[in-house]
Amino acid sequence: MIDIQNTPDTREVPLEKVGVKNLKYPVKVLDKVNKIQATTAEVNLFVNLPHNYKGTHMSRFVDIFHRHHQNLGMKQFLAMLEEIRISLEAEKAFGSMRFPFFMEKTAPVSKEKSIMSYICTYEGEVRSDGTHDFFVKVEIPVTTVCPCSKAISDYGAHNQRGKVSLTLENTSLFWIEDVIELVEACASSGLYSLLKRPDEKYVTEHAYDNPRFVEDVVREVFVALKKFDKSEKPFSYFSIECENYESIHNHNAYATATYKA
Repeated sequence: MIDIQNTPDTREVPLEKVGVKNLKYPVKVLDKVNKIQATTAEVNLFVNLPHNYKGTHMSRFVDIFHRHHQNLGMKQFLAMLEEIRISLEAEKAFGSMRFPFFMEKTAPVSKEKSIMSYICTYEGEVRSDGTHDFFVKVEIPVTTVCPCSKAISDYGAHNQRGKVSLTLENTSLFWIEDVIELVEACASSGLYSLLKRPDEKYVTEHAYDNPRFVEDVVREVFVALKKFDKSEKPFSYFSIECENYESIHNHNAYATATYKA
């Protein structure tokens, strides 16, 4: 059969990325407690395309991803991208995989168990010279109590839900669960899917005793991440964003910081 996409192109326009976007697929990722966790991902896969190629083989992206979808830990994700790059004879291959990561949490007083979900993203690039980039992004919802409101109010203090977004680069394995617990400890409180009344009392009072501005959360997470990996291969890069969905304003509060070794 005629393969039109494999014919030459004379317009001399190289393309930075071509491929498939918003591919929905069941995947399995690493889980600290259960070893493997099944979830569903939204996947983007691309390669660069030289100016003399009319098109790429779109079916190969899905074919190769399918062969890896049952084992997509951090290292395996890069191996999958390298296989795509080689198969399509490209200089670079790019990929991202966004998925809900589920974690069992225990209520602080009743000890009831429930499941929380956190949005995670793998982002990677592999190159023909053997170099690569790989980042893990984790979005962690938290509760914050305003220190200023607590200081000036005779009755309580305003509090709100916020979101901490981390982008991490590391040369060694780390567990997503450990990062989630680290961030929650830096906020006024973490969130739970299930709380009984004694738990609700504890969480509310714990948050009140630990007020945090967005600036506080970012700085606390920054310091904690610098101490987090005590191996010889610490995080070489991370960025931290905190956004509070303010309860007494019609706008959000925001702070960010970045570290690069």
